[in-house]
Amino acid sequence: MATSNRILLGVNIDHVATIRQARGTRYPDPIKAALDAEEAGADGITVHLREDRRHIQERDVLLLKDVLQTRMNFEMGVTEEMMVFAERIRPAHICLVPETRKELTSEGGLDVVNNEARIKAAVARLLRICSEVSLFIDADECQIVAASRVGAPAIELHTGRYANVTAPIKVLDELQRLIAGVNCGLNQGLIVNAGHGLNYQNVEDIAMINGINELNIGHALVAHALSVGLKNAIVEMKTLILACRLRHAITYVQKF
Repeated sequence: MATSNRILLGVNIDHVATIRQARGTRYPDPIKAALDAEEAGADGITVHLREDRRHIQERDVLLLKDVLQTRMNFEMGVTEEMMVFAERIRPAHICLVPETRKELTSEGGLDVVNNEARIKAAVARLLRICSEVSLFIDADECQIVAASRVGAPAIELHTGRYANVTAPIKVLDELQRLIAGVNCGLNQGLIVNAGHGLNYQNVEDIAMINGINELNIGHALVAHALSVGLKNAIVEMKTLILACRLRHAITYVQKF
């Protein structure tokens, strides 16, 4: 399998909006955060317009659509309301995610296997507006193959289980599961992204996995920004993941 030094960093700005919404103020401004992220080297900006509007608002998405220099990764539940909104704004990239009101954040991947007809119809509808559609799923072969069947060109593997375990043997198990998921996705002809719970301490092993196109990271960047500023936090993360990918490429070449 060929290697590539190319790995993208998508920056999720939802938590900037969370802080704003906590006090009902106009600040901090997620639009400014997105522009700062782009200046610092972000390859795309991720926003999740949730049903309960707990952080990102419609106005944020509409403004971002007009000002972003990179691309928007619009996360959304598979609902008619969100389908209509996506058709209105036509974002470059749409990621379909599971969503419940009680969860603090996405607790698992989309169940494509048991909702295949509905998701297939949604994917077809969104492809017609020329958005690249991905499905946020667990690194499970059945879900990955189902994602291919419904016509999604891309998947984002849920890394939450990997991020949440601490015992070394469990970390290794989860890492191997993700590696297998990436390989399965590539064998299905899919673009493979990954994200959820990744931070400065655990991202290196994920960034080393050959074939991952993009990592989407938010909470860790916003948290670290409290100490070093958002631009510096993003520069540090991008430098880290690019260095990991370069080390992987050098190791691969040395084997041959």
